[in-house]
Amino acid sequence: MMSQSLPWTRYQISEGAAHRLWWDAFATAATVVVARVGGQTVGFAWYVERGGFGLGGYLKLIGVDATTRGQGVGGALLEHVEWLTVQQGQRDLFLLVSDFNTAAQKFYEARGYQRVGEIPDFVAPGISELICRKRLVITGSDREEE
Repeated sequence: MMSQSLPWTRYQISEGAAHRLWWDAFATAATVVVARVGGQTVGFAWYVERGGFGLGGYLKLIGVDATTRGQGVGGALLEHVEWLTVQQGQRDLFLLVSDFNTAAQKFYEARGYQRVGEIPDFVAPGISELICRKRLVITGSDREEE
């Protein structure tokens, strides 16, 4: 999935590089969520507890197979990561989105994420990563958005 879609194609992530990233995820005991439909993996999310400035959760990677985009897989993965964030007693979920990835920016904005900063030349020269945050509210065992 990663070697064939944005933003990873723009960063020239090969299949081998993607495999190395995932081995790192498993080696660091990160939380990896996988979406499967009909026995096929169609999406993933890599979540780091307290990876957002040490005070909130951090969604490091999320991706959906091109053949299943627009069917709610990405939204379901994101909702699950938000739920995990709240279950761990955290109020904020952070993520980075590339400045050229306007479809992803719209996806996050529609789900309540706000742009709170920018990191120029972070992953690659000439590309800024936009810092996005969603504040979550914890009420009892339920999660609500502020």
